[in-house]
Amino acid sequence: MDKVDRILAQWRRERPDLDVTQMGVIGRVGRLRNQLSAAHERVFKKYDLSPASFDVLATLRRSGPPYALSPSELIDWTMVTSGTMTNRLDKLEKAGLVTRQRNPEDGRGFVIALTDQGFELIDAAVTDHVANQHQIMEALSEKEREQLDSLLRKWLFALATGNPDAG
Repeated sequence: MDKVDRILAQWRRERPDLDVTQMGVIGRVGRLRNQLSAAHERVFKKYDLSPASFDVLATLRRSGPPYALSPSELIDWTMVTSGTMTNRLDKLEKAGLVTRQRNPEDGRGFVIALTDQGFELIDAAVTDHVANQHQIMEALSEKEREQLDSLLRKWLFALATGNPDAG
């Protein structure tokens, strides 16, 4: 019995007219989110990165050579506003991790590119990040991880589309 179970037992005692079963799942997902964020931030901190800066650098790194994207592509992948992205890019550029370059395909615009320093940093950080994720998930068997991943994908799709029967 964990803390969520105890909370549910209290609600069931105090409000037996309510089905609070869903509260258990949602409460545990929230608690997991907090623990996962803290575990990720411990890794990012080793590299003097925030979750936001890691997100931008990782997006550029996984885009493949030449490790450069337009600001609108970065915004699309990271799902933040243009003002938020500008702030992130300013900080990363000041740190020497990215540069703004004229877009070779469209001279009117520009692209954000990883510097050599940014490439090396994100490669090291993502290596530790993935190792951390393996450690975080080791309590579950491979089959359980696959089941959980499938269920979460279905749930996220249903929430995103507003279709409770999605999946």
